[in-house]
Amino acid sequence: MPEELVQFSRMRRLPPYVFAQVNALKMELRRKGEDIIDLGMGNPDLPTPQHIVDKLIEAAQKPHNYRYSASRGITKLREAIVGWYNRRYDVDLDPETETVVTIGAKEGLSHLVLTLIGPGDVVFAPNPTYPIHPYSVIIAGGDLRSIPISKERDFFDDLQAATKQTWPHAKMLIISYPHNPTTQVVDVDFFQKICDFARENRIFVVHDLAYADLVFDMDYAPSFLQVKGAKEVGVEFFSMSKSYSMPGWRVGFCVGNPAVVAALTRLKSYLDYGIFQPIQIAAIIALNSDQSCVTEIREIYRSRRDVLVDGLNRVGWEIDKPRGTMFVWAKIPDKFLSMGSLEFSKFLIREAKVAVSPGRGFGEYGDEYVRFALVENEERTRQAIRGIRRALF
Repeated sequence: MPEELVQFSRMRRLPPYVFAQVNALKMELRRKGEDIIDLGMGNPDLPTPQHIVDKLIEAAQKPHNYRYSASRGITKLREAIVGWYNRRYDVDLDPETETVVTIGAKEGLSHLVLTLIGPGDVVFAPNPTYPIHPYSVIIAGGDLRSIPISKERDFFDDLQAATKQTWPHAKMLIISYPHNPTTQVVDVDFFQKICDFARENRIFVVHDLAYADLVFDMDYAPSFLQVKGAKEVGVEFFSMSKSYSMPGWRVGFCVGNPAVVAALTRLKSYLDYGIFQPIQIAAIIALNSDQSCVTEIREIYRSRRDVLVDGLNRVGWEIDKPRGTMFVWAKIPDKFLSMGSLEFSKFLIREAKVAVSPGRGFGEYGDEYVRFALVENEERTRQAIRGIRRALF
């Protein structure tokens, strides 16, 4: 094939996947027999609660569930989503016009951006952040503007400055709280300011609430849709991957502004026939039944957080405890800071036998950090701390 025919324009806009380099080294050492503790990818290891699995098995034994399903989600699942939002956040939604089921939040968000953004459209996204937030814009052909995010900065000051300096005016703002990877959490007042800012500047808001239930030392993580006027300017995504430990099931949903939900629903009707129906039926049970399993999952992550952070602090790597997510965002110790996050991550794999995610993979403003995922049990976590102590101190 002639070379010019394999120069795919969208692929040229995507940078090399930083995480792939760390993963390749991890696999190389494992093939040599090394025991590498993987705290890199945020891949939940906890089993899906049994009552959800049991419902899947029951539904999968009924042949009528094998047929194509509904792209936007079956009616009872959309109704369960509405009930879940009402009970949790006192938010009223219309299951017909303000709710669409997605194949996980990642698929839904990326296709939403593809629906709404075209060449030349400007989108604001935090930096560092979960990679699909900025790269969905790149894939759609939009023009990305990064807003630095850290505990040392004022997000609204940076957002206002970016708005004044950007032409054409931004069309969309993508945010996510509790935030991956920085673990920042916000209150309802923050979302009201976001909503007011969006209305004033005619910017549409997309909020990713993937870590809604993984919050510690606080009552709960608020929803963007709780604030006055939110449905006029935005939508919110939720994923069942973390709260219900259903990562491989790929169930999420988008709720909020009816015009935008309708646009995403229409695009999806061209792309898929919906999630396997027994999975949707099991998701209904997850949302409607007793939520004590969610509490149990959260408490396991809290305990793992405490073991990891307390242990690292004891050996000399000073880190604050995150208040949310299933991650720990750790600034690289000063004497290793010049390495940058990618080389430091490789160093930890070789010397500590621990894999972490380099902060650079979440954006250039994350290069002084690495991200630990709380995806190993406490015994393995303590083993990781011992390896890190030997390598660093």
